[in-house]
Amino acid sequence: MRDPRLAKLMDDPWLQPYEGQLRQRKDHIRHMEQRITGGAMSLDQFANAHEYFGLHFRDGRWVFREWAPNATAIYMVGDFSNWRQIDEFALNYGDGQGVWELELPANTLKHGDLYKLRIYWPGGEGERLPAYTRRAIQDPETHIFSAQVWRPAQPYQWKFPKPVKRVGAPIIYESHVGMAQEEAKIGSYREYRETILPRIVEMGYNTVQFMGIMEHPYYGSFGYHVSNFFAASSRFGTPEEFKELVDACHAAGLAVIIDLVHSHAVKNENEGLSRLDGTSYQYFHEGSRGNHDAWDSRCFDYGKPQVLHFLLSNARYWIDEFNIDGYRFDGVTSMLYHHRGLGTAFTDYGKYFDGSVDLDAYAYLSLANKLIHDVRPDAFTIAEDVSGMPGLGATWEEGGCGFDYRLAMGAPDCWFKLANDIPDEEWNMGWLYHELTSHRADEQVISYVESHDQALVGGKTFIFELIDKEMYYNMHLDAHNLLVDRGMALHKMARLATLGAAGHGYLNFMGNEFGHPEWIDFPREGNNWSYHYARRQWSLRDNPGLKFHFLADFDRSMVNLIRDRRMLDDGPPVFRLINEGDKVMAFERHGLVFVFNFHPHKSFADYPVDVTPGKYRLILNTDAPEFGGFDLVKGDPVFASFSFHDGAHDRNQITIYIPSRTGFVLERMKG
Repeated sequence: MRDPRLAKLMDDPWLQPYEGQLRQRKDHIRHMEQRITGGAMSLDQFANAHEYFGLHFRDGRWVFREWAPNATAIYMVGDFSNWRQIDEFALNYGDGQGVWELELPANTLKHGDLYKLRIYWPGGEGERLPAYTRRAIQDPETHIFSAQVWRPAQPYQWKFPKPVKRVGAPIIYESHVGMAQEEAKIGSYREYRETILPRIVEMGYNTVQFMGIMEHPYYGSFGYHVSNFFAASSRFGTPEEFKELVDACHAAGLAVIIDLVHSHAVKNENEGLSRLDGTSYQYFHEGSRGNHDAWDSRCFDYGKPQVLHFLLSNARYWIDEFNIDGYRFDGVTSMLYHHRGLGTAFTDYGKYFDGSVDLDAYAYLSLANKLIHDVRPDAFTIAEDVSGMPGLGATWEEGGCGFDYRLAMGAPDCWFKLANDIPDEEWNMGWLYHELTSHRADEQVISYVESHDQALVGGKTFIFELIDKEMYYNMHLDAHNLLVDRGMALHKMARLATLGAAGHGYLNFMGNEFGHPEWIDFPREGNNWSYHYARRQWSLRDNPGLKFHFLADFDRSMVNLIRDRRMLDDGPPVFRLINEGDKVMAFERHGLVFVFNFHPHKSFADYPVDVTPGKYRLILNTDAPEFGGFDLVKGDPVFASFSFHDGAHDRNQITIYIPSRTGFVLERMKG
C-alpha cells in the first residue's frame, strides 16, 4: 500500500519504482531526529548548543565550555594571562562526554581580550580557536587569527526586531560586503549600509543575500572555506555593525538571507575545526571520506550526534542572534552524494537511487529545514543543487529535504552555452524555453542568468562573454560597435526572458545588472595582492557618458514592474509561441505577454501572437531609447486581439511589429 505522505513525490510516475527507497529516506529522517532528541525534547530545544558551549557571561561569572573528547588537557591563554599557560585557566574535564569547562570571576576577562585554547592530546598539542567562538579577528601584521572576548557595554538594540513581512516572491540581490565598494580595499558593513543598500532599494529588489558572512581565514575563498561558524567576519566590522545593517535592510522592506556553508569546512587547524582535539574525525569523516580533494577542505560527518548538534545550532544561531530571514545552502550536491557530484551526469532517475546518496546528509538537510521553519515560520531556504535530486523541495514529512527553493542552475548554463558555443542564428528556442521553465512539481526554483559563480577567475560575466574587449573601448555614448550593440541587446533580453519565465523567484549578482565588466579575482600572490578585481565599479553605472547606465535603468524598470505586479506569485507562464526559424518566443503571465525576437538580423511586421482576448499596450521594450535601444517602435501602440477558427481550434491573436534582438512586455488593458 502506497504511503500517503509520499503522495506529492509519488505524483511523478518516474519515481514509483523507487517508492521503497523514498520510504527509507523518510524513515531515516525520523530515526535521526529520534536519535538526537531522544523523544524528550523538540528539535529547536536540541539545537541550542551555542548557548551552552563557548564563552558566556552567566550570573556574574564567565563560563566556558568546549567539546574535545580526545583532549588530555586544555588551557585558555590570552591577554589576561600574558599568553602564558597557568593553572587558573585550566579547563576541567566535566561530564565524561568529552566536555571541558572553566568558570572565572567577572573581572578576569574584559571586552576585547584576545585568547586561544592550548589543547593537549596523546602524542601532541596545538593552539586552537574555540569551535563556538562568536568573534575572531586577524592580526594585520602576522595574519594570525585569535578569538576575542565580545561583551560590549551597550548591546545592540533592534529597531525592527520582528522579521520583515515578505510581499511577493523573492527577487534577490546577491552581494558581498567586502567587494561592494569601488575603492580598492575591503568594504565594511557600515559602508554597505550607507552606500550600497540605497541602490538596492532604488533598483526594486526585495531580498538581499550576503555572501561570506561567517568568518574565513582566506579572503579569496569568497567565504566558502569557513573557519568560525558562529562568528560574523571581523574583516567587515563588528557584530553590532552587521546587526545594524540587517536592521537597515528590514527598515527598507528587504528580507535578509546569508550563505550557509555546511557542505564542508576549511582545512586550517589553527583557525578552524580540523584536528581541534588532535583527531581528524572529531567533526569530520575519518580517512579519505573526510577530505574534499576538489575543494581542498574537510567534510562533516552528518551521522554523528555532536556534529548535528553543532550544525543545527549554527542554523538556529544566525536567526536568533542576527535576525536574518533565511539561508542559501551552499554545495548541497556535494553533501548529498558520496561521490560529491563530481564526474557524474544526472541523466536518469537511477542516479538518485543507485546507493550514492549519503542518507545522513539527506536527513540532516531535512532536519535543518524543519528546525529553521519551526524557529522562524516565515524564513525561507534555498538549495544550491545541480543534480535535481527528487524530494529536495518536498516536506520532511514526505521524506523530502524541505527546501523552499532550489537554484535553477540549468538556466545560466543554457545562456552561457548559447553565448559561447552556438551561432546566434542557430539558437534553439525550444531548449531555451525548457531551461527557463522546467522544474519538478514538488519544488520551487530561483531563476537567474548569472550569479557570482560565472564571473570568478577563469570565467567571465555574461556581458563580457558577449562583448569581450570591446567593453574597454566602445561603451561611450558616441561609440558605434556591432559587438556592443549585440551584447547590450542580448543582455537585456536574457534578463527579461529569465525573470518573466521564472518559476518562483529571481537572483542577480551585485553589479551584473549594469553589465559589470571582467571577472572577480580576490587579492592573491598571482595578482600581487591586488583589489582591482575585488570591487564594484559603480562609477561606470553612474556615468551618463557611458552605456552601462542603460542596462541598469532597464533592470530597474524590469524588476519594479515584475515585483509591483507580483507576477511570480500568479502561477507559471502560459506558452504561446516558439518559431525556431524566426527565433521568436512568446508566453503570457498574469495579464502580461512577453514576446522575444532573438533573430540576429530579421525584424517581423504583423507578427501573430496568441493571447487572451483583449486590448494590449506596450509597457516595456528592450529597444527603447532610454535603455540604449534603437527606438524602432515609436509611440505607445495598442494592439486589439481578434478571434478566428484555424480549422481545429478557436484562437485569439494580436499582430505586432517586433524588431530583431528585441523583447517586449505587453499589458492587457482593463475595460
